[in-house]
Amino acid sequence: MVYVFLVAALIQNGDKLFGKNNNVASVMAFLMLFVFSATVVGGLVLAKPVMLYLNGQKKEAVKMLLSTVGWLLILMAAVFILMILL
Repeated sequence: MVYVFLVAALIQNGDKLFGKNNNVASVMAFLMLFVFSATVVGGLVLAKPVMLYLNGQKKEAVKMLLSTVGWLLILMAAVFILMILL
């Protein structure tokens, strides 16, 4: 959640930090940030369950993955509720 907050803050304040840019470099920067973020979050969510699965701990791997996804769902719902209330 902290990582997502930091990326969202960067995107929200992009004009203030980098000025208004409507060129190919700004689009490339956004896409690179998107790819980097997907890689980081994918690694955070999937690395440990995959390692457990490959070590033969299949039940633990599935349990860890499902609980991680469940917590992400809870956090996402909390953010949406906060948005509705504010």
